[in-house]
Amino acid sequence: MIQRKLFKHLKIHLEHREISLIIGPRQAGKTTLMFILKDFLQRQGARTLFLSLDLESDRPFFRSQAALVDKIRLEIGEGKGYVFIDEIQRKENAGLFLKGLYDLGLPYKIIVSGSDSVELKEKIHESLIGRKRIFELNTISFDEFVNFKTGYLYSQKLSDFFVVEKEKIERFLNEYLAFGGYPRVVLETKSREKMLIMDDIYRSYLEKDIYYLLRIEKEEAFKNLIRILASQIGKIINYSEFSSTLGIAVKTIKNYLWYAEKTFVVEKVTPYFRNIRKEITKSPVYYFKDLGLRNYCLGLFGNLVSPSEMSFVFQNFVFNILKDKLVYTPAELHFWRTKDKAEVDFIVNLGGELLPVEVKFKKLKKPVIGRSLRSFITRYKPRHAWIVNLSLSENVELNLTKIHFLPYYELLFAPIPFLRTI
Repeated sequence: MIQRKLFKHLKIHLEHREISLIIGPRQAGKTTLMFILKDFLQRQGARTLFLSLDLESDRPFFRSQAALVDKIRLEIGEGKGYVFIDEIQRKENAGLFLKGLYDLGLPYKIIVSGSDSVELKEKIHESLIGRKRIFELNTISFDEFVNFKTGYLYSQKLSDFFVVEKEKIERFLNEYLAFGGYPRVVLETKSREKMLIMDDIYRSYLEKDIYYLLRIEKEEAFKNLIRILASQIGKIINYSEFSSTLGIAVKTIKNYLWYAEKTFVVEKVTPYFRNIRKEITKSPVYYFKDLGLRNYCLGLFGNLVSPSEMSFVFQNFVFNILKDKLVYTPAELHFWRTKDKAEVDFIVNLGGELLPVEVKFKKLKKPVIGRSLRSFITRYKPRHAWIVNLSLSENVELNLTKIHFLPYYELLFAPIPFLRTI
């Protein structure tokens, strides 16, 4: 069993009447997490009911709210209880259905999960304004991965483990960068089986989310677009070039990118400018939610050899860690580029308080500050800056900016200086 950090947040939310809505990509572990939460409640003596719209036998209970309430009362009774509903995206008008159920004022806490189709993202969320809290479950994070691989022996002192076991951690990093964090992939020990599992995940995504749910007409063009994105993570998108390469309109390119975001394949990062209007109109970059899926799209799954490929994937790896740090905060994550080709990989922004983050896939021997970061520091004068690398841990100062050289494992635990998290 792989322990998930999201569990503690869900457990806290059990005491709130709002619907707990768990969203995320297919096969990221949502159903498993719900069963773990159900088992936890049952051990506390609570009454529970688990229903799934994937099961033919459960679907009749979703013909109407009255039919579902009758089933809940039969299993739980009139008192307090917990109702789990899996694969809610299969219910037509699911948002309105859940809204009506919530508004009945029943004594039952409702926990719902669903793969994030456009229907789920745009309509369920909209219908449940003020009635739900969203919990996003992505694939296994690196610290969850390491905890699992070490049998949770160091879960209370993981930062110490990273410092002492550097060679072992480097092997874990290489494995994670190559195969990613889908739970079924992580649990499998044989490389060929990992490949077959990833193939199944990819095909399932295309067939169930893209072709069926989203009704995309040009299937091959969508797949090729995902491959192009995989080949240039962290690079600025050129819509016209994409259009010419794929033979589809720029508008279609933008629609397909939107679909890829809404189904948790990629995430868009916009540029940082003081001028907000420029920030909105300038081209973004994209990163993949799961590194294994990115590698699979390029035929590199489990087989990262090229230093340049490793560098790109490591940058994506750092992006995912930073995004994880910003969950439940109002902070934004951007990148920075100038016309004279100065660039900083990531900018954390909270109300004008900035943290530039440079990524170096190198075992640095001494602190070296590049031209681009120096340019950003001169222009914006942030109080802190980070340079994430493979080995060096050291602090220096430049023009009153404290620059922290962080090994990637220290990044997992380093608090963002001006940010309060829960």
